[in-house]
Amino acid sequence: MSSLSDFELSRRGMMVGTAIATTIPSLADAASPASIAETHTASVSFEVNGEPRQLELDARTTLLDALREHLHLTGTKKGCDHGQCGACTVIVDGRRINSCLTLAVMHEGAKVTTIEGLGAPGHLHPMQAAFVKHDGYQCGYCTPGQICSAVAVLDEIKAGIPSHVTADLMGAIEPTNMEMRERMSGNICRCGAYSNIAEAMAEVAGERA
Repeated sequence: MSSLSDFELSRRGMMVGTAIATTIPSLADAASPASIAETHTASVSFEVNGEPRQLELDARTTLLDALREHLHLTGTKKGCDHGQCGACTVIVDGRRINSCLTLAVMHEGAKVTTIEGLGAPGHLHPMQAAFVKHDGYQCGYCTPGQICSAVAVLDEIKAGIPSHVTADLMGAIEPTNMEMRERMSGNICRCGAYSNIAEAMAEVAGERA
């Protein structure tokens, strides 16, 4: 006569055996070629730093990965990869975006500017020069995104695009410290160089006035 412990062991064995029997076919199906989703590629043509570029990409490739991995423009950084730090900021058709949050194929025919396209050693963009002068960076990882964002911020202000802190929505917008800090709030500097960044932006804004 079977004991209670024998019954428990048998029931446990049956449950394990059933789990194995149902799992193995599933794993086999998952590994079969028929079950693997086809990779869909797409062609995208855009202008990057003034140069026409055409790429054949997996349609799921982000603009950030297209720039870094396919065009080898590694100045644009991958930080959080969730649109929270701003390290991947680039300028697309005159507006700053987080390149980690958008697909490359969404920008067919667009004009993309990365940090490499703003300036180079010996021919620095005024914002790059101001960052150097005011020590607007420490580790430098977020700096490309900070500079691209700063350039676009001053263009936004000049175009009269209001921010959350803009008091007069009908009049001209001044590049005040509060305006610039509010607009740059999506660009995180873990080293805390915010004051120096604001000083660099104020200098460039003053030169434009």
